[in-house]
Amino acid sequence: MIFSKCFPTNFASLYRKILIFFSISSVFICNIAEIGFRISCQIMGYTGIIYGSPTLSSAISNLTPAFTFILAILFRMEKLVLKRRSSQAKVMGTIISITGAFVVTLYKGPAIVKASMSLHQPLNSSSTNWVIGGVFLTVQNILIPFWYIVLTQIMEEYPAELTVVFFYNLCVCFIALVVGLVVERNASAWRIRPDIALASVICSGVFSSCLNNTVHSWALLLKGSVFVAMFKPFSIVIAFTMGIVFLAETPHIGSLIGATTISIGFYTLMWGKVKEATAEDNVCGSTIDSSSSHKDPLLQSYENGQA
Repeated sequence: MIFSKCFPTNFASLYRKILIFFSISSVFICNIAEIGFRISCQIMGYTGIIYGSPTLSSAISNLTPAFTFILAILFRMEKLVLKRRSSQAKVMGTIISITGAFVVTLYKGPAIVKASMSLHQPLNSSSTNWVIGGVFLTVQNILIPFWYIVLTQIMEEYPAELTVVFFYNLCVCFIALVVGLVVERNASAWRIRPDIALASVICSGVFSSCLNNTVHSWALLLKGSVFVAMFKPFSIVIAFTMGIVFLAETPHIGSLIGATTISIGFYTLMWGKVKEATAEDNVCGSTIDSSSSHKDPLLQSYENGQA
C-alpha cells in the first residue's frame, strides 16, 4: 500500500529530474558552440577596432540584421514569399545594407572635421589598415548572427534566461582560464591595477556578460533573432559622438555615406518585418472572428430556447 502510493510520486520526481538533466546537458553542449561564436566575434571585433576605429565598427555592425535575416531563411526561422511587398522590402533592405558595408569598408574618403591629436593615433594610420579593420569587423558581423541563431534555439529548448546566462558565463570562465594560463605565461600580466584596466573589466562583466546577455536571451525568446538584430544601427550615433569627444577621432566621408546606406537598408528591412507582422495579426484576427461566428447548431438552439 505504501509502495503503491509513493511510487507515482517518486517516479514523477525522477522523471522531472531526468528532464532537467537532459535540458541542462543540451544547454551546456549548445553553450560550447555559442562560446565558440562569441569568442570569435570578440577577437575579430577587437582586432578590427585596432586597425580601424570605433565608428567603423559601429557602422559595419549594421550588417548584423541583414546576415541574421539570410541565416534565418536558411534555417527556416523566417518566411520569404517574393510576391509579398514585405518580403520584397526585406530582400531589398538586405542588399542595400551589404552595399553600404562595401562602401564603408573600401572607401575611407576625406575627413569631415579635423579633430585634435588622438589618444589612439594608430587607429587611422593608413587606408590599408582601414580596409583590414573593415574586413575583420565584417567577419565579426557574419559570426554574430550564428550566435543569435544558436541562442534562439537554446531559448526555445530551455526558456530560462538567467540559467542559460549562468551556464554560458560559467563555461566562458573555465575556457578563458585554461586558455589564458596556456597563452599568457607572464605572471605580472594577471595583476589588475586600480586604473582604467579595472574599470574596463568591471564594465565588461556587468554590462556585457551579465546585463547584455540576459536581455538578449530574453528578447530572442520573445521575438526571435531578426528582431534583436534590428537594433544594431542605434550604436552609430553613440559611437560617432563618443569617438570624437573621448578619442579625438577624425570622421571621414566614407563612414558617413556607408553608415547612411546601411541605415536605409536596415529601416527597409524593418519596414518589411512590421508589414509582415501586421498582416499576420490581421489574418489571426479574421480567423478568430470567423470561428466565433460559426457556432454549434446545438448551442444555437439552446440559446434560442433560453431566449
